[in-house]
Parts: sequence; C-alpha cells; structure tokens
Amino acid sequence: MTKIDPAAPVLVTGGSGYVASWVVRYLLEDGRTVRATVRDPKKLKGLEHLHALAAEHPGRLTLHRAELMEPNSYTEPMVGCELVIHTASPFLLGKVKNPQKQLVDPALEGTRNVLASANEVGSVKRVVLTSSVVAICGDNVDMVGKDQFTEDDWNTTSTLDHQPYPFSKTVAEREAWKIVKGQDRWDLVTIHPGLVVGPSLTAASKSGTFRTMGSFTDFSLATGAPALQMGVVDVRDVARAHIAAGYTPQAHGRYITNAETMSMLDISRALRARFGWRPAFPLIEAPKPLIKLAAPVAGLTRKFVELNVGYPLKFDNSRTVKDLGIDFRPGAESVGDHFQQMIDDGIVRG
Repeated sequence: MTKIDPAAPVLVTGGSGYVASWVVRYLLEDGRTVRATVRDPKKLKGLEHLHALAAEHPGRLTLHRAELMEPNSYTEPMVGCELVIHTASPFLLGKVKNPQKQLVDPALEGTRNVLASANEVGSVKRVVLTSSVVAICGDNVDMVGKDQFTEDDWNTTSTLDHQPYPFSKTVAEREAWKIVKGQDRWDLVTIHPGLVVGPSLTAASKSGTFRTMGSFTDFSLATGAPALQMGVVDVRDVARAHIAAGYTPQAHGRYITNAETMSMLDISRALRARFGWRPAFPLIEAPKPLIKLAAPVAGLTRKFVELNVGYPLKFDNSRTVKDLGIDFRPGAESVGDHFQQMIDDGIVRG
C-alpha cells in the first residue's frame, strides 16, 4: 500500500507527448501541482498547449528541461515529488534506419536515468511507467494456444531485427523491474496500452498512432485492409489509468490498458458509420499473399505479415477495470474522435 500526498507535486516525463499531455491536463483539473519535463522549456512550437494549461492553472504547472539520454537531468525537477509518471519514450513505426540508436537506447537509457533519479531523490514513493502491450505480446501468432494475454505474459519473440519497437519496450520494462527490486523505498506500476487513439491536445504530436490512422486517408488501404487485429484504447482512458495507478494505494504490478481488440476493417467500419463512405476507407480485407507481396512498400517486413496478419488477438483488461476503476470508451468512439480531429486540424477534408 503506497499513499501519495495529493498536495505533493507530480513529475510527468515527456510532458508534451500524446499521452502525457492528457495526464498533465487531468492532473491539473484534479487540483494537483505538476512538473512536466520537455527537451526545451523555452521552445514555443509544440508546447502551446502546455503554456495554455499553465495559464489556466496559475502556479501549478512548470516546465523543466530533461533528456532521456542525459544522466541526472531528471533529478532536480523530481525533488519533492512523491509520484513520478514516466511516459517519455520513442514511438516509431515502419522503417527505422537504426533501431538501436532510435528506439532501444532512448527507451532503455531513459528508463535507467529516470529510475536512477528516483533512487537519489528521497521523496519518491511510486513510479508509474508507460509500457505497452507489445511488452506482453510480440506477434499475434504468439497467442496460439491461449485464450487471451494477461499481465503474466511477456514478449519473448521480438528482437532488434524483428519488431524493434516491441523489443525496445520489453527491454526497458524488464530493466525497470530489475532496478525496482534493488531497493525498497519506492514501488513501480506499469501501464500497458495497445494502439492509443483519440483526440490530441497538440497538432505537433509525432506518435506512431497518427501514421496508423493516416492509412485511412492516404488510399493505401483503398483496395483492401490487412486482416490485422490490435488492441485499441482511448488516449483519455490511458491518461486516467496512469493517474489512477499513481494514487490508488493498492495498485501494483502490470496493467493491460486496452478497451477492445479491433481489426483494420473494424476501424474502417467505425469510420464509415460516423463519416459515411470515403474511397480511402477499405470495404474488404485483402488476401494475405497480396499483403505480404506489398509489405516492403508499406514499410513492413514480410515476416511481420506472416506472424501477425490473419491471427486473432485478445487481451484481458479485467485488472485495470477492477483495480483502477477505468470504464473504457468503445473503440469505435475513440477512432471516430481521432478522425474528427484530423478533419478539424485540416489534415483531412471534412
């Protein structure tokens, strides 16, 4: 049981990120004091929403410079905080030129740096770490022989060469659990969302989610979608799960944070139901051999297609519902809200 003083400041790393921005907003609306780390607090572009939140909540949001790859950069803003919410981590899909440098090093060293600061700062009682369902499951084929994935499962199939992003999340989380076992002052809770969708507080987000949703606008799926299933969850629910994990005394361990499983065609159906027919919305699933043939053009490997397309996927979110009290939004609502913002931001025609 870990009780966090609601009057103590909360440190949110990667404060300008897609999920972190909602975490910051909700914490402020809950009356908390927030310290958000960003690469450059003086930068205006991309931080407009944080500056606006600071103006709306005078004296309760401050921005602090920190870098994932810079040791000790999180220590100073962490002093006095009992709760640390570590969301900062790279999220890149498709072709990655140097996965070790672009994905693994920032995720792993960033986790080490943040937790090293937690070890140094005596006020810290709990760290909530943004992990992912990809640290639980590497490929959909991994579910063969299972009814669903639970928090007891670990990704054992991803490597630097195959599924480097899931590999980076897995090694970073394993390192976090290794570090927490080396001390007994603070505890660790990990949050595991799937594909995070829903409105963004900033148009500057570079989350891989926006590339996925972009495939429903660029006609790349017009002739047919891959039979690919994925966990889907609303960004607002993910943010609330982080906060609940921080302030629920009995919260512990890992929490799968998925609303439901949706296929690419399910997403298309949800978009058609809300926005009507559009030529970029696929109506059918394309044959797997065709998807496999075109995989390199789409930035995918044929091995990814072989091990993921056509396989069912299911995650058990019951711990999150029970322990953290999250009432998940339906996936159709979330992808619809996401697409509506793409319209509002001028990315897609209304």
